[in-house]
Amino acid sequence: MGEDEQLVVSAMAINVTVPEALRWNDTRRGQVFRLDTLNVRMLPDGRLAAKAYGRPVEGGRGAYVSFTVPDRPELVTLIAAAADRAAERWAGHRGLQ
Repeated sequence: MGEDEQLVVSAMAINVTVPEALRWNDTRRGQVFRLDTLNVRMLPDGRLAAKAYGRPVEGGRGAYVSFTVPDRPELVTLIAAAADRAAERWAGHRGLQ
């Protein structure tokens, strides 16, 4: 990359497994989903955005569907801790393998 070129990073994302004790169920189109994963993005302005993902409780090959993360203090804490941990790992990268 030359000096005249600006490197643009539009967002960074991490996937976080929700600990069993913090998982929850939500319903979409009459189907109950168990939410077990968060996708957390750091936006260009430094704010975090998160979506929860899960699978149908009834099993099967249902879609992996996204949901809004509820405003629960323990989930906010989990997201902040995950972002901090990701920052540590990014800072320690060892280059492209």
